[in-house]
Amino acid sequence: MYGGQHWFGGGFMWIFWIALIVAIFWGAKVMSSNGKNTSNNQKTALDIVKDRYAKGEIDKEEFEQKRKDLSV
Repeated sequence: MYGGQHWFGGGFMWIFWIALIVAIFWGAKVMSSNGKNTSNNQKTALDIVKDRYAKGEIDKEEFEQKRKDLSV
């Protein structure tokens, strides 16, 4: 009596819940990675030179020369 309808409804209900859980986890991953991409991976060349100067890797004259070269 319920053989065909029960499998059809129950099977697709499991697929629905699994798909919903996967979509929630995927959405959380995408939303949490958006902030990371813009700040760390997209530094400009001038930002890198400023970081190197702040760390003491280059001196003031080299910093000024690289800044002039990059502003052209």
